[in-house]
Amino acid sequence: MTIPSVVLTGGPYERGLRHGRARAGALHDFLDDGLARLDRILPRPVDRDELEPLLDRYAAAITEALPELAEEIRGLADGAGLRHRDAVLLQVRRELLGYSKVPAMGDCTTYAMAGPAPVLAQTVDLNGDLDDQITVLNTGRSLLLSFGGLLGYLGLNSGGLAVGLNLVLGGQWGPGVPPYLAIRHVLDTCDNVGDAGKQLAALPLASSRCFMLCDREQAGYAEVLGDRVRFRAMAQPVHTNHYLDPEFVAHDELNVFARNSSLRRLEACRAALAALPAGAGAEEHLDLLARAPITVAGDGDIRRERTVAAVVALPERGELHVRPGNPARSSTEVFTLR
Repeated sequence: MTIPSVVLTGGPYERGLRHGRARAGALHDFLDDGLARLDRILPRPVDRDELEPLLDRYAAAITEALPELAEEIRGLADGAGLRHRDAVLLQVRRELLGYSKVPAMGDCTTYAMAGPAPVLAQTVDLNGDLDDQITVLNTGRSLLLSFGGLLGYLGLNSGGLAVGLNLVLGGQWGPGVPPYLAIRHVLDTCDNVGDAGKQLAALPLASSRCFMLCDREQAGYAEVLGDRVRFRAMAQPVHTNHYLDPEFVAHDELNVFARNSSLRRLEACRAALAALPAGAGAEEHLDLLARAPITVAGDGDIRRERTVAAVVALPERGELHVRPGNPARSSTEVFTLR
């Protein structure tokens, strides 16, 4: 497959308008497919009457915390010919899914390295068969991987910062800033790990995540549980889907099947990194991510997470290297911020 790329220029509304116009057909098809496939994943179809006031609460929280991105969401809706609530739904779709009740085998493996040539690498494991929703967004300031109308997911910026993420489950989820929009905001406003960590801690996040961060000087991860954020700096951090902070471990809600997978992937990734030669290039990192159990193959069940992409971000070079779908079977596409 060839990944669509959209250049977003102008003010917030204009960026959204360009995004919506470029992806209008795909977004309508996605929403028409069981409400962005939510009905195909959840135990029962979404109650549309209950959903609309909830989406309004999310929209209000986003507007209060991140008014420019709220305006971009309005542009996205107008450009694609969607209702505003539908554009908001695309931003908070993961929050609407909530905690997974289906035993899972994967949900992202992420690592980073600081230094003169920093690297952030990760698999993207999602349910919903979202390979067909991958898009790369280029704002001139930030280069982002996106799915199905999201304004952000993971990426890098011209300041030399890269941000990735893992799902972790804990605390209460509800109306607030979705972590994907938080990453977009951080990449739009911060040039280093320290400032990014402060911005993440200041936002009213809607759900728990672990954010992987790196620049030339520092790498580390920030785990989020409710309104608490714990940042740990490391030369070569690795994270999967269970909490590592001792204070957060007792609050981990990951089911036992997913936890076993998370532990296996963490150990496998650490071992593979230890054997990786110094100065390895993007293809060597992608080959590492493509190995089992780090890459999680699908079993045909749309409800289960599987690897839908592998990504290597090189922030000093402004490059995003992406293998869509199963990275053991796909070719690399390279996107450049310049």
